[in-house]
Amino acid sequence: MQSYYRITYLIVLIVTNLTISNAFASDSYSQAVDNFSHASETQRYLNNAYGYAIFPTVGKAGLGVGGAYGQGKVYQAGINTGDTTLTQLSIGFQIGGQAYSEIIFFKDKKAYDTFTRGNFEFNAQATAVAINLGANAQIGTTGNSVGAGQSGGKQASAGEYINGLAVFTVAKGGLMLEASLAGQSFSFNPR
Repeated sequence: MQSYYRITYLIVLIVTNLTISNAFASDSYSQAVDNFSHASETQRYLNNAYGYAIFPTVGKAGLGVGGAYGQGKVYQAGINTGDTTLTQLSIGFQIGGQAYSEIIFFKDKKAYDTFTRGNFEFNAQATAVAINLGANAQIGTTGNSVGAGQSGGKQASAGEYINGLAVFTVAKGGLMLEASLAGQSFSFNPR
């Protein structure tokens, strides 16, 4: 049974990466940072954070068992300090696929060091704020979902640091319905 989930996970990662990510291949890291810098919810973080990890495109798909994958870069004081990957496995009711950008801000050196030690996973308290949709996202063992709101609405989403990290996402496309358990894991390779 465990090998079934591993195989399904690998298939979902490959399909997700090849289809959704290729649809947004023109997105660059600087373009993703620029998108987040124009959002009022993230401006103060970009100006004051010790560093951040940016994932221009995270592709996510699921049908019962799902997964997500994205490649990113980590920055400290505006300098690229290494590469990072995001992986996610989810189990539960889910169908569809979507793509989004994600940025993780590090409040201080301690949070940055914790993330860049090599392997990092979000705990159940971690949440992400979906910006420009007037909706919110939940990442962690309590589930992972992004709900669509009205673009340009007056809904305000406020992020906050939890354990030195603040996470924001911007939906890029797709539709996914889910009620599942999920968690994001990260690896880091220094430059």
